[in-house]
This record gives sequence, C-alpha cells and structure tokens, in this order.
Amino acid sequence: MNVLLIGSGGREHALAWKMAQSPLLSTLYIAPGNAGMHDCGTLVSLDVDNHDAVIAFCNEKAVTFVIVGPEAPLVAGIADDLRAAGIKVFGPSAAAAQLEGSKGFTKDLCAKYNIPTGAYQRFNNAPKAKAYVRQQGVPIVIKADGLAAGKGVTVAMTLDEALNAIDDCFEGAYGEAGAEVVVEAYLDGEEASFFCISDGKNLLALASAQDHKRVGDGDTGPNTGGMGAYSPAPVMTEAMVTRTMKEIIEPTVAGMAADGHPFSGVFFAGLMITEKGPELIEYNVRFGDPECQVLMMRLKSDLLEILLAAAEGRLNEVTAEWRDETALTVVMASKGYPGSYEKNTVIAALPESVDGTKIFHAGTALKDGQLVATGGRVLNVTATGASVMEAQTRAYAAVDAVQWENGFCRRDIGWRAIEREKA
Repeated sequence: MNVLLIGSGGREHALAWKMAQSPLLSTLYIAPGNAGMHDCGTLVSLDVDNHDAVIAFCNEKAVTFVIVGPEAPLVAGIADDLRAAGIKVFGPSAAAAQLEGSKGFTKDLCAKYNIPTGAYQRFNNAPKAKAYVRQQGVPIVIKADGLAAGKGVTVAMTLDEALNAIDDCFEGAYGEAGAEVVVEAYLDGEEASFFCISDGKNLLALASAQDHKRVGDGDTGPNTGGMGAYSPAPVMTEAMVTRTMKEIIEPTVAGMAADGHPFSGVFFAGLMITEKGPELIEYNVRFGDPECQVLMMRLKSDLLEILLAAAEGRLNEVTAEWRDETALTVVMASKGYPGSYEKNTVIAALPESVDGTKIFHAGTALKDGQLVATGGRVLNVTATGASVMEAQTRAYAAVDAVQWENGFCRRDIGWRAIEREKA
C-alpha cells in the first residue's frame, strides 16, 4: 500500500524508519520530512494546512492510508477531512483531538468521569487567575489552555513565578493558546509517559517511557519539548500499568464515546505516579517526541499493521511485541534553546549507525550539500542496551562522535533509572 506520513520531526523520522520495515508498504511519502529521512521514503513538498491539497495528492499517488505525526494538523481537523474523502487515517477527529488542543477540555472530562488528576480551575482573565493562585499558594501549575509547542506549562515554585506565568499567557507569549489559562494543583511524585492505541472501542497498550523536560542537568532550567527519554520507565510496573488502564485510559475511551467524540489514534498519557497511584497530568493525541524514538527502537511488531488495524476499527486483531532491552535517546539541541538560537549552523559529521544505535533527525536540512541545523531540537541520538546504564553509555559515545559546534545536550538522561539500578 502507498502511505503518506505527515510531519518533519524526530518523532516522524522514527515512525518512518519503523514503517519502512513493513512488508505491507509499497511507497512511503513523507510531507515535508527532514534531511535524515531520505532513506525511509519519498519526501514531498506539500502544504499540510491545505487539506484539499493533501487529499488531491493522495488521489494522484494512490495513497490509501495517512498517518498524522504532529498535533496541530489533528486539532485543525485533517483526519475528519481525509475520512470524508474516503481515505483511511491514523489520528483522532478534531473533536477528539481536544484532549490535547484544550487542557481545560481534558480537565473537565476527568472531573465528569472521575479520572484521577490534580484539582483545577479555568480562567479567561488574569485578575481572577491571580486571586485563585494567591488563595491556593505555591507550588502550583499554570498552563496555557491551547497548543503551545510544549512550552505553555509553568511549574511555579514561587508566587512571583506563578503570577508572571499568568501574565505571559494573557499578554500573548503563546498566542491564542494563552487566551484561557488552567491553574491546577501541583502533584508530587515521579513523572512517566504511557502510550496506548485506540480504535474508538478496542485498546492496545503499548509501552512506557520517561521524558526529561528541563533543559539542564539535574532537571534544572526552563521546560522544553523534551531533552531525552528512555523506555521502559521502571516506575511503570505491571501493577501500575494495570491501574493506569483501568483508572485513566478505559474511562477516557468510554467517556469520549459517550460524549459523542469516539477516539481513534494514540493516547499519550502524561502521568504523575503519586503516593495514591497514577494521576493524569495531561493527554497528548499523538506519539511523544522524543518518547516515540525509544518506543520504535523497542517495538518488534509491524508498526504499519498496528496503525492500519486501529484506523480500520479492528485493533482487537493485532498485538504489540517488545524487545526486553532498554532504549535511551539524547536530544542534541541548538545552543540557546529553548530561547533564541542561531539557525543553519553546520553539522560537520555524524557517526555511522551501528547495530543498536540510531540517530533520528529532528530539525535538519541539506543546504549547498551540507547538513545544517534548522530547529531548536535537532538530533535524537538513540541506543539500546541490556540496562539503562548500558544504553546511556552507548548513546553518549555516539553523541561524542557528532561534530556540531553549535550543539549541546544534557549529560544525565536516564539518571532516575540508573539510580534504581545501582540501589
């Protein structure tokens, strides 16, 4: 079958790399892709915001299945338009994508269906939000309601930090995403990411991972889109996975269907494992980035077969098998990220991918025959190992072989799991 993958980041490179291994695949088109994805499929220049153009391309190239990588096109309703045109698609409708597109929508759903999450309030103006923060005290979490590329969340440890975060939202730091603000209780525990695919009725649990959001070693500095991840997350024991499915994922699927928004796609549940058990921080409606990279390194099953089964409503017919090894990825970013950074800096050399290591490109392009960095997060240097320590050692050995003067990374990805291994 001919398949179109929409997206250009490290997540999409990992999906393309995995799908390219499927015997079901004839031709993989990638729009727009990046400099690392040429060996996975055919890169095409396509305005994915123009849904009619995407549909016309699919008809021209006999594309029968579309996989949408990023969240913005899903929130904009691309899956609805593709389905209306008779094209199969992996990804939720615009109504179901509100789980990520509006944090307030998700919190309201949790309240309605008794899904464990932090207490919250929604506000459409700064004075009321600030009054609530002063009443509640700190630490407290301030979130822009809409899509803010992973940067609209502030875990405020001081009152000034909370009040400034509210001002940032209402003064336009995140554009329209900050027109409404969700203020929620600070949850104390260990974060984990859990992934599960749904076809609207059936569920297929995938695997867990742990992301590292802060830019600096020791989880210091501002939040980013993610500086590294590993899978599986030791905190997500079999018992915790069972509880997550029963207390969070299953009520969400049932609630979304009952409310007229059946969810078909991938649930990316951001969890806090507290003393009470798993609590939902937020939902994303697409694979995580960089979590997807470590999941794809561990997945033994045919990814394309699984995604197609979800799109066709027969997820109960497939299973997902996983390698026992740990996979760990280190994000190499442009100096200055998540603030301003120089673009089009030259990446002089990358190490060869050997068995168990892979570099996924995120923000790269080819210009005048040179590989250049075009984004904030640029490379995902990924490795597997029998332990987190082994995977980390192999990943950083590959990092050290990258020749890119303007690049930097955290040097402690996986530190929580390694402390457990040493204990």
